[in-house]
Amino acid sequence: MNTLFNIKKTKLSILTGLVALGLSSSALAVGNSDRMGPIVRGHAEAAGAEFVDVIVTYNDMPTQAETHRLNALGGETSRAYGRLPMKAMTIPAHALEALAHNKNIKFISHDGAVESYSESAKLTANMPASATANDKYAGAGVRVAVIDSGFSVHDDHPVNLHQYSFLAGAFNAPTIIDGGIASYNDQPLVDNFGHGSHIAGIIAGNGFESSGKANHGIAKDASLLSLQALDENGQGAVSDVIASLDWLLQYGAYFDVRVVNLSLGKAVETEAALDPLVQAVEAVWDAGIVVIASAGNYGSGGNFTITSPGNSPKVITVGSLTDSGTGTDFSDDYVSTYSSMGPTGFDHYLKPDLVAPGNRFVATIPEVAKLRTQLPDRIELCDANSSCTDDYLEISGTSMAAAVVSGTVARMLDKDATLSPDTVKARLMRSARKIEGDSTATGAGVLDVDAAMNETGVMTTTALSPKMERLEDGEVILVENTGVLWGDEAWSNGYLWADGYLWADGYLWADGYLWADGYLWADGYLWADGYLWADGYLWADGYLWADGYLWADAVSDSTPLFEAQSQSLVLNDD
Repeated sequence: MNTLFNIKKTKLSILTGLVALGLSSSALAVGNSDRMGPIVRGHAEAAGAEFVDVIVTYNDMPTQAETHRLNALGGETSRAYGRLPMKAMTIPAHALEALAHNKNIKFISHDGAVESYSESAKLTANMPASATANDKYAGAGVRVAVIDSGFSVHDDHPVNLHQYSFLAGAFNAPTIIDGGIASYNDQPLVDNFGHGSHIAGIIAGNGFESSGKANHGIAKDASLLSLQALDENGQGAVSDVIASLDWLLQYGAYFDVRVVNLSLGKAVETEAALDPLVQAVEAVWDAGIVVIASAGNYGSGGNFTITSPGNSPKVITVGSLTDSGTGTDFSDDYVSTYSSMGPTGFDHYLKPDLVAPGNRFVATIPEVAKLRTQLPDRIELCDANSSCTDDYLEISGTSMAAAVVSGTVARMLDKDATLSPDTVKARLMRSARKIEGDSTATGAGVLDVDAAMNETGVMTTTALSPKMERLEDGEVILVENTGVLWGDEAWSNGYLWADGYLWADGYLWADGYLWADGYLWADGYLWADGYLWADGYLWADGYLWADGYLWADAVSDSTPLFEAQSQSLVLNDD
């Protein structure tokens, strides 16, 4: 049985139509049925007395006769339009079929609630519901440093944010006297690109300009610190980013920084152990600060597209999930087509570590910013008043997904301040919602905020991402034994954390198979013969990726780059 599953090329089907509703088309005239959306069709099939809110699209502008006809069916118009051939109306379910008999009607759709994609993303990531045990932990007392293009003043953020710029060789530092900050010596908030402000909004925006609701951040009570290393074009020098990491090692403790977000990347040009950017983030990790890095936006290029510093085996590398704006309906979710895939170049670490919602995310944008100018059609106006300029912007990328995880980590640390970076990483991966697909694209699964906050496992060593290796004959791929790699019997013998199997006998984390029916990639079984972790074997008897060409010099000709979003400003899955 061949169950090849190419997640980066094939989007999961959205369950709509008669099949999703379990209906038969025989109950409605075929022509009428074709002019109804699935929800409307379901109401029409049931033919009940309840009123249904619908939007009717006409072939031509509706006349007064259409209004009379609607009234005769027991319905009424709720909104008419001056230029669009549409009407919003409420009508009894049993009258829908009669309404659809009108040949001037092009389509009848359900007039449902509208959500911004950022709100849907929070549902997909299983944010703690209001009044639940974890709802009260919203990042209070936890500071997140954002290394990006800076912050700008926005009503969704407090006015006392601090920013330090590292552009063009700058290195400003607070004055420390008697173990405390005597003078901040910081710079005014400036973000001429807008990317950093957007990331800040995802992490900790309070949603004030959206009435505190739709566009609030993941950890709205967390504190922020801006370390500006990208310029007005969203670009910067590796050396400037390293300077900001060095600054954190010197002064981060005075600001109580517990998390650092790096929604940026460069090409992987050498082994992680030789990459100065990787070494800098790992030094910050070793100092007790959780580091979250975006995977990169090169998924269309296939495997080996993880960017640096996401190729570090220590830090948490995050890919992007497209949730299609349907909230807790996970049937149409898929790994974003642009989300970079592992294994990492040169070292072949199994990355990303997990994925999080990152497609078409709505968050804060400065009044004056390049992204705002270049993407005017993606501006979402604030709702405070007509003169408000503290608006929001919809953009996509693994940058956004990383910020979602950073906010989650702030919440985890708010609940338990003793967590080490390695325990945080282990809990995020263990608790992730498992999905079908290539693990070099999906990682350990989809971020589950509530589940991560409820995890109890504790790491005693570094939670390094495992390495993958191909045997010389190309017929077997090996993966490191995490039981040995993570230095504790609790991780060995097929178990990963508490009560779940990890790839033992074909099972992944307790509840299900990974890559349907235990098969993977054309010719090869996935762990069907039990080779993994104990003996180190993975994908016995099969090639990985078509002709077996995978390892040695696949990325030796990489071109250095350093961009906030890796690709186009209009990156997104529609």
